[in-house]
Amino acid sequence: MYYVRRIFKRKSFRLFPFLLALLFILAVGSQSYSSPPKSTEILWDTYGVPHIYGKDNKGIFNAFGWAQMHSHGNLLLRLYGQGRGRAAEYWGDKYLDSDRWVLTMGVPERARSWYWAQSPTFRSYLDAFASGINAYAQEHSDLIDDSVEVVLPVKAEDVLAHLMRVIYFTFIVDPDQVASVGVDNKQPKAGSNGWAIAPKHSASGKAMLLANPHLPWSDLFLWYEAQLTSPNINAYGATLVGVPVLAIAFNDNLGWTHTVNAYDGWDVYELKLADQGYRFDDKIYPFETKTLSLKVKQKDGTLSEQPLVIKSSVHGPVVKEKDGKALALRVVGQDRPGVLEQWWDMARSQNLTQFESVLQRLQLPMFTVMYADRDGHIMHLFNGLVPIRSQGDFKYWQGIIPGDTSKTLWTKIHSYRDLPRIVDPASGWLQNANDPPWTTTFPVAIKSDKYPPYMSPHEMNFRAQRSAKMLLKDKKISFKKMIAYKHSTRMELADRLLDDLIPAAQKYGQELAKQAVQILATWDRQTNADSRGAVLFAAWAEEIDLDKVFSKPWNQKFPLTTPDGLANPQSAVATLQSVAAKVKKTYGALDISWGEVYRLKYGNVNLPANGGNGELGIFRTLYFAPLGSEDGHFQAVAGDSFVAAIEFSNPVKAMALTSYGNASQPGSPHIGEQLQMFAHKQLRPVWRDRKDIQAHLAERTAF
Repeated sequence: MYYVRRIFKRKSFRLFPFLLALLFILAVGSQSYSSPPKSTEILWDTYGVPHIYGKDNKGIFNAFGWAQMHSHGNLLLRLYGQGRGRAAEYWGDKYLDSDRWVLTMGVPERARSWYWAQSPTFRSYLDAFASGINAYAQEHSDLIDDSVEVVLPVKAEDVLAHLMRVIYFTFIVDPDQVASVGVDNKQPKAGSNGWAIAPKHSASGKAMLLANPHLPWSDLFLWYEAQLTSPNINAYGATLVGVPVLAIAFNDNLGWTHTVNAYDGWDVYELKLADQGYRFDDKIYPFETKTLSLKVKQKDGTLSEQPLVIKSSVHGPVVKEKDGKALALRVVGQDRPGVLEQWWDMARSQNLTQFESVLQRLQLPMFTVMYADRDGHIMHLFNGLVPIRSQGDFKYWQGIIPGDTSKTLWTKIHSYRDLPRIVDPASGWLQNANDPPWTTTFPVAIKSDKYPPYMSPHEMNFRAQRSAKMLLKDKKISFKKMIAYKHSTRMELADRLLDDLIPAAQKYGQELAKQAVQILATWDRQTNADSRGAVLFAAWAEEIDLDKVFSKPWNQKFPLTTPDGLANPQSAVATLQSVAAKVKKTYGALDISWGEVYRLKYGNVNLPANGGNGELGIFRTLYFAPLGSEDGHFQAVAGDSFVAAIEFSNPVKAMALTSYGNASQPGSPHIGEQLQMFAHKQLRPVWRDRKDIQAHLAERTAF
């Protein structure tokens, strides 16, 4: 170390980055297990989780591609076909809009350039992942749907195109958000909860982490749970189907989860058209134009072709053109091809210093990072590629931006040190439920006045308030209690409004409204399967305007008790009267149980649900859609998906659940098999040691 210090002190030393990389490799290499396997194998446990043991990293990636095909083959190939922008060519015109979006955003072309921008080593890992996919398809073609085999063979470029479509052009921005900009809030609709608890707030004196993303239970949003082990990695977690590394993970020494942050990484610019071009800084610029051919499969199997003209300004691709104006879309980070390698190295890190050195690459364009480790550190990082903007607050940048001046055109990104971040707060805990970073803990640890006004808004949703209140409730939280809190179905909105609604109904209400509030007065304010009153209150909440119902708006000085009060009690009661009539007509009673109306239906499983809409302030989040032709009944389609509770004791204690099961491939026994535990508010043990895995071994795959 003496010689290393001497070298570092020499200002002329130019190999500093090389040495840092070398030290990182040496450090993470220390996690190797005692007897590295001579070959690669997958041990499948009884819940369909692949525990991959690789003789080297290429072996891991190859086996992980194979495993994903085994569990999600049809879905994976369909997603890759969409990432190519050729889904309409493969499967017909219902994919036309998807192809137009992917091609207009330049996804396939950029994926090719990203492939060659990878380091040679990591490029070989991506090739290995694609090879594993192809090998499975060749060996088990009878298990793959004939309609998706047209995507084969898969290339590493397809993996990157899929990643780009998911992260950049679904999570950061999607077509629906672009269409609603200036009319509706343009923030992502996906959500999550995340907790990091320090030893001082933990009953065991060990740091704990809670990972709890809320995503749709289908398509590109499905989580895949796995363990990856080789001579220099031993990480457990989950990733989205088709992604070759873990996106949420932990190892023996640290772990992290992500939440969708209240962040803006895209903007729509309004262009003034003139002379076949657009005005910019008092000049007229021509559009860059290219024409692609969209192929569309017809019902008779033939292909038709139609042109796709893509126009771009200095801001980005044009997404709409009408009445002498055009809208152009600008999205951050398309010059940052290292997302996957950053996630990979996050999982290989062994302490906070190493972990942050990886985060500082800023390749991951969004997502809050919630972190905890064996050393007792916890961290909240408002991670993202945040544009350096010359003017305006967060609300300003939610609208359509004037595109005729360079004053509004951002070209640079905030550095890592500019991002809101807190390590080891005095409170001993951190939470995020898609609220801005200013409310991650109390007393406030990240002060908004130290950051640009466009960094993040000032608000705290009811789910985040519920989250913070549970953490404030106990001075010392046990691992068991953390899991119990995770399953809390208490409705913060009911706590906030019933004390006003009940007396208002008794004063202004007709007989039916008075009957309704009698039920609400005795309701437990939960959305458990047997809760009576929850259906009625949720139906009322759906009919009111949450932006206008309160007499007191949210106040950052009182973040956990506002908004509050009914702005118009008589109107609220009239709405309750109307809703009560509908509930009684639909279900025959006002006090029907939550689980009778709201169901956990997935595959062949159909169970009573617990949990509900996060906007109601429910930590156990579920979103529902109408259940087939059954009038007034609903099934869960999104919400709690992958859940992991981790305590960094020795050994690490971990429980998890993948709500809908760890497979979607037809015929798999793992489709929906974990919903029974979900319905009973249970997590299952995570098996990480080989002896535990072998004790619950269902199948072995050797390579």
